Amino acid sequence: MAEVDLSIAGRSYRVACRSGEEETLRAAAALVDGKSREALAGLGALSESRQLLFASLLLADQLLDKHGGAPQPLPDPALTSRVAGIADRLEQLADSLEKEPPSA
Repeated sequence: MAEVDLSIAGRSYRVACRSGEEETLRAAAALVDGKSREALAGLGALSESRQLLFASLLLADQLLDKHGGAPQPLPDPALTSRVAGIADRLEQLADSLEKEPPSA
């Protein structure tokens, strides 16, 4: 695990992330910071929580615009569960194959 120091909406935060993901986290924080400043400039004085709320809404609106305006539907929970079960089974099979001695 790595820790990254971020500045969002004028406040400093230390956030943990997986090693190698530091730059992605910094880029994400820069987006949130930019949108929080955009909200502040457009709406005037805001509390920290409202500033971050509007930043989140601006980012969500931007994502919706990219995807044609409609949120992506959530996957069927039953299907997700079956896929997870298949993935687990495949992992078990792969583990057992790795443990078998090579055949001649």
